[in-house]
Formats: sequence, C-alpha cells, structure tokens
Amino acid sequence: MIEHIHFYYCNDLHSHFEQWPNIVHYFNEKKKQHNQANEQSWMVDIGDHVDRFHPIAEAYNGKANVELLNDAGFDFATIGNNEGITLEHEHLYHLYDQANFQVTCGNLKPVNKAKPFWLQNSISIETKENLKIKIFGLTAPFNAFYHPLGWQVESPYDYLIREINHLKKDADILILLSHLGLSEDQLIAEKYPEIDLIIGGHTHHLLKNGEEVNNTLLTAAGKYGKYVGEVHIEWDHHLDKIVNKHAYTVETEHLSQDKNTVDKLKKISQSAQALLNKPVTFLESSLTVDWFEQTPIIESLTNKLKDWTNADIGMLNAGILLENIEEGYVTYGDIHRICPHPINPCTVKLRGIEILEVVRGAYDESLMHFELKGFGFRGKVLGKFIFSGIDIDTEIDEAGIEHVQHVTFNGQEMEHDKIYTFATADMFTFGKMFPEIARSTTKEFYLPEFMRDLLADALRS
Repeated sequence: MIEHIHFYYCNDLHSHFEQWPNIVHYFNEKKKQHNQANEQSWMVDIGDHVDRFHPIAEAYNGKANVELLNDAGFDFATIGNNEGITLEHEHLYHLYDQANFQVTCGNLKPVNKAKPFWLQNSISIETKENLKIKIFGLTAPFNAFYHPLGWQVESPYDYLIREINHLKKDADILILLSHLGLSEDQLIAEKYPEIDLIIGGHTHHLLKNGEEVNNTLLTAAGKYGKYVGEVHIEWDHHLDKIVNKHAYTVETEHLSQDKNTVDKLKKISQSAQALLNKPVTFLESSLTVDWFEQTPIIESLTNKLKDWTNADIGMLNAGILLENIEEGYVTYGDIHRICPHPINPCTVKLRGIEILEVVRGAYDESLMHFELKGFGFRGKVLGKFIFSGIDIDTEIDEAGIEHVQHVTFNGQEMEHDKIYTFATADMFTFGKMFPEIARSTTKEFYLPEFMRDLLADALRS
C-alpha cells in the first residue's frame, strides 16, 4: 500500500502581507482536495514571518503574525532570526503563547530560565496508517545578538551530533525545518543522510523543483511570499520506505484570495495604525531628508548615536531615513515609517589607520548609490555617509569626484595605531561594504534598541 502525505510551506515572509490572502486560499484549497482523497497534509512556516518593518508587526510585537497563522490553519513553525533577535526577550518568550500550531526550534533556549512552554525540540506525528514522522527546527546561531537579549543558540552541528540518533530512532520520516540558509542545508544533507527532507529558508533562496543532496530532498520558496512551496511524499508500507518525494514552488501573485484574510488584514492594519499614533514630540518646523546631503536631522542622529554609545566617532548613512519629517506632532508611527529598519546601534574598536580606510571608502560614489538588500536595511540606497567626532577635508577633482585629503580628531591628525571606539549601524558589521568594520573582533551590539529609538530621542532634543 502506498500512503501519500503532503506539506505546504512558506518561508521568509518578512511581514510582506501583499500575497498572504492568496497563500491562505491556495493552502486551504489544497487541504480540502487532500481531505477529499483521504490523504493528510500539513501547513508549515519556516521562520521570519515577523518583520518589524511593517506597522502590523511593530504595533503588536509579532503577535498579530501569529494570529494570522492561526487563522490560516498552520500546523507547525520554526523560528527565524527576525523573530529571534528583533523582539525584546519577553516579547519572544510569549510570542507563541496563543499559537494553535506547534513550534519547534531545537537549538534555541533562554539563558538562566525555563524554556517557554510552546518551544519544542521536536514534534512527533503519526498518520492514519501509523506512519511515524518527526519534525525538528534549527535556527541561525547569531549569538552576538541573542546573548544581549537573554537567549542562547547552539551550533546546529553540535545539536545534530548529540541528537540525530535520538531524532531518527522512532521516526520513519525525519524532517528538518531549517532557518539556516542554503549552504548549511546542503552541508547538513551531506553529513546526515538520516534526514529525509529539509525545508529551508533564511538566505531567501528559491529551489523551484527542489534539490537532492545525498538522498535528502532540499526545498525553499524565496522570500516575501512571492512563492510558496509544497512537498509530496509517497511511502510504501510493504517496502517500509519512501519510494517517491517531490518538491515544487508556486508563484502566488495570480492566485485567488481568501476574502476573510483580506478583511482581517484591513482590520488589523487599522488597529495597528491607531496603536502607533501616539505622539513622541512636537516639531516647530519640518525637517528635510536628502539621501545625498548632510541635513540637520541625519547630522543630529549621527551625533546622538556617537553620544549614546559613548563612542569617539559615529557614522551613519543618510539613506537610513526615508522621508521628510513634517512640522507638528510626530507620532511613533511617523518615526517607524521614516526609519523602519530592524537595525541596532553597535560599536567596534578600530585603529586610526582602519578608520581612515573606512572614511575613504565612505566617499565612494558607487557605495553611496548602492541599493542594499538585506542586513536589516529596508531603504532604497545607502546614500551619503555622515560622520560625527571627526573633521574631514576633501577636494573635488576635474571629473567631479570627491577625494579625502585629511581626517582630524579633536583638531589633530588621526593616530594610525591608536584604538578608537567607532559607532555605526549594525548592518555595516556584515558583508563587504566596510571590511575594516566587518572583520573587527570587538563588536558590541546595543539591543533591544533600534536606530529609530535613537531617532525619537534626537527629535525630542
């Protein structure tokens, strides 16, 4: 006898709800079809459903996202870094208190307290035909961010070395919900053929028809709900093994919508705006935002960053502010709209010679116009880089290109071997934008504050 089982999933929605009604309708229609055929199916979220760039996620600290998953009828979920490191400790600790679905993330635990009741190492399910399936989740170990928030994330490899035999012991089918990224999924599949299926996310990769590595099926559906994924498995009860498994992705834009979900989103959006409509301060005159100029507001924010972190020098990009700030009452909703990024302040220790390289790199026109995607940045371009605590002399050549000539600190030339505390946005500790910052071994991240919290302080003063 062949038993057919089915999984439908989304990953890395990042609170992009544009296609959410389409996803809900599609999943529920599929569930009805399988029920009519007397086949079982489950709906799964692979993490980063929450993203505080969106007013709904911001106003409700992710709980409205959980409510939407409940309404859609999801069965299982794991935790992404956007749930893990952009919510304050208590907000994550209680995020899934009202979840109607089960949550698994084996390598996450709070520091010095009991795990929340909803957090499971693994989930065991048994089908109508007594097929035993075990599902477990793993998330990316960004401990430099998790630790200040009171959480510990174990290396996924340490977890697997210790737990793989136990996980597989009483399971016919073993499934990993992975918020680790494609390269990690591929490596795990190479090392642990015991895992039959890895449903992935985190690196926003799209595997339209899945990928097989060492007999493990890998799948992922990109980002923002533009695609969703499905996995179909056939188990032969006579042979006692999987005889077929396939993964597909489906584009969501032109799917039908679930009307109840459309109405629910509209209602939640209105209530979120009302919650965010609390005044933060009053401005006598409007403040202009210009991504390629040093305006008073970005200068004030950069000064605030330097002083708030007790740094010697501060640096921010003008593109971190998205809109002008109008005169009159400024609400938290205004500040969230103007600076929506889940980006934290941070400091690094740099030698003077390294700071000079950072400053020279910041005057690169191509970097200013770079359309950054990811690392928490939710803007369009990086824009002009603004510094606090140093004076920079430049000259413009015949081609109109600006070059750094001198950099002084307290009126003196930077000392090449002196160590300075340098404050910036945490996104510059990743990637290749500023190698000197990225390779620093003395990074300190300030959590749970986002840059918009410093913007609010700057506006009040």
